[in-house]
Amino acid sequence: MEESVIHPDSDLSLDSPSPAEAAWAAIRANLRRRCGPRTFDGWLKPIVLTGLDADTGEVRLALPSDFMAQWVETHFAEQLLAAWKAMLPQVRTVIIEAGATPPRSAGADAAPARFAAPAEPEEEAESPADGPPPGADERGTPLEPRYSFDSFVVGKANEVAYNAARTLAEGGRVGFNPLFLHGGTGLGKTHLMHAIGSEHLRRNARSRVIYMSAEKFMYEFVGAMRAKDTHSFKARLRSADLLMIDDVQFIAGKDSTQEEFFHTMNEIISAGRRLVITADRSPQDLDGIEARILSRLGGGLVADVNPADFELRLNIIVKKLESMPQADVPEDVVMFLARRISANVRELEGALNRVVAYSMLSGRTIDMDFTAETLADLLRATQRRITIDEIQRRVSDHYRIKQAEMSSARRAREVARPRQVAMYLAKQLTPRSLPEIGRRFGGRDHTTVIHAVKQIEKLRQIDAELDADVRLLIRQLEG
Repeated sequence: MEESVIHPDSDLSLDSPSPAEAAWAAIRANLRRRCGPRTFDGWLKPIVLTGLDADTGEVRLALPSDFMAQWVETHFAEQLLAAWKAMLPQVRTVIIEAGATPPRSAGADAAPARFAAPAEPEEEAESPADGPPPGADERGTPLEPRYSFDSFVVGKANEVAYNAARTLAEGGRVGFNPLFLHGGTGLGKTHLMHAIGSEHLRRNARSRVIYMSAEKFMYEFVGAMRAKDTHSFKARLRSADLLMIDDVQFIAGKDSTQEEFFHTMNEIISAGRRLVITADRSPQDLDGIEARILSRLGGGLVADVNPADFELRLNIIVKKLESMPQADVPEDVVMFLARRISANVRELEGALNRVVAYSMLSGRTIDMDFTAETLADLLRATQRRITIDEIQRRVSDHYRIKQAEMSSARRAREVARPRQVAMYLAKQLTPRSLPEIGRRFGGRDHTTVIHAVKQIEKLRQIDAELDADVRLLIRQLEG
């Protein structure tokens, strides 16, 4: 394994840094910005990069003690893996272990005051006197400050969920409890939960807010049963003013955990406290969850977080670039990213981060060629996505016409308008050229395609029904 070790205080001023060293320096700089100096200096600054195996894609990071390594593993493993993958796509795993020699200035042997690691149910870890980070119970997950309502980009795909989350966080009387958010991976559910918690604490500083994953709920409950101390577990969660449980689908089939979860829900709701639950599906589609839990979940407000459409993806990139003043990303690259990276918001932001980071590390200007080269693997993975034939079939089904009409010479409105919609979608969602699109629509000239695209763009501004049709078709094709 190729060893490449970086001292925690290293930066990009190293002489001829290796790709791994340059990537780690950029990741550290980004983590400091995102987490703030207190979290970074206490927990992340002491991390040392001890190796990158190019063959297996394994990155090894080390900290001065088992205590610190376990805390970082619990709270930052996913973020670190995502950051490494964004910088070096060949990275597959990140190993966090003890064994680094701490820098003298970091004071790494002593855990910092405000960030106590959560203690396991069966063995109490020594924790600093000042307790957990603000906004988290001693065994909950700390709230991420960058996940705020201000940084959440709102569009038609998520506006109901956003408004419900904001209403619940701001206090006062609400007509629903619990709030149930559902949607696919990387669409913003976790962002909204952290924003709810932060805003609630900002308005109610003395409130007890607990945020944890359903998996953590299960592990802690099982640990409490083994330690014969379920009373403390129940008292801690049920006394929360705001309890947020992420990814509830992970307790499917876990009978004893579901029993405790149900009673915890009842206690929170009956006491007038607030409850927020997320899952990857609506309550009706959750398998392996008891009917009485599903009934409770469905009895509140169920809000879906849909995949971002092109407009929302575009706004997300623009918002992200506001926090990256050093990045010079031309408009055509912004439009390209918004069109091509459509799987989820997390992937979109990761693609933008990679392009900007690679540009800074290589000193190259960001343009279309550089972007395509940098994101080649990601673009290949999404290349399959949408074909003109698939667009024609989907549009024909939607407007209830025969697919053959897409290539026919008929100009009747009931045929011409769907054909224009299909041409518009082919231009927006595929890399095909205008002449090629024209050929697939009965050998039409590229000027006909241009006219269709401009016509649909114009009509979307004034015809709400047509705009809704186009949005629905885009979601179906991209989904």
